[in-house]
Amino acid sequence: MTEAAQTLDGWYSLHDFRTVDWTTWKMLPAEERQEIIEEFLGLVEKWNKTQAEKQGSHALYTIVGQKADFMMMILRPTMEELNEIETEFNKSKLAEYTIPAHSYVSVVELSNYLPAGEDPYQNPQILARLYPELPKAKYVCFYPMDKRRQGEDNWYMLPMEDRRNMMRSHGMIGRQYAGKVKQIITGSVGFDDYEWGVTLFADDVLQFKKLVYEMRFDEVSARYGEFGSFFVGNLLEEDRVASFLQV
Repeated sequence: MTEAAQTLDGWYSLHDFRTVDWTTWKMLPAEERQEIIEEFLGLVEKWNKTQAEKQGSHALYTIVGQKADFMMMILRPTMEELNEIETEFNKSKLAEYTIPAHSYVSVVELSNYLPAGEDPYQNPQILARLYPELPKAKYVCFYPMDKRRQGEDNWYMLPMEDRRNMMRSHGMIGRQYAGKVKQIITGSVGFDDYEWGVTLFADDVLQFKKLVYEMRFDEVSARYGEFGSFFVGNLLEEDRVASFLQV
């Protein structure tokens, strides 16, 4: 049996994708729609307070294409809190006019390749990555991925040193996009259908295409990567929620 990589785990993560039932939504009186929007913004304000207290983070994005209309990404210290937030939204009036389109459950993860004896939880840079405040970037891209486990291309049968070297090379590509793309990796082994979720944030949407394309040529992706559906969207700031839902 080859050596399993040890991971550092931070906040738990929920990506909640919803489609709006526009036909039913348009049948409501304008006053009722406004009340529902205000109730939802009250939920967001609670999330803002939690974020200000550094006990979690969140992001709202409208999704382009027919896979969903908007996404709520929530980070919290416990899985129970994610469940509570999801349930609270489901009990809201707005939820009555949305249809669940997709969801992804995971935990912020870093591979631990630090020198032996160093306590990663004493490193401020690592703590900032494990417990991040989600950026207000203009665009988001989310996709899940696996490492291939087929025949000769079985990632999990490779020696630790080979995996470490390939991941180091893989990481060098990502570092070339520092300042252009912020990447949050969340682990989902045992939590969801894939092994990792990748969430990218950028102010130039083309950087997603450039980064993912360049990664394709790296051996980690070219030989061992399996990818799920991609979701891309635009930042939904609180002062735009009403206009997004206006009909």
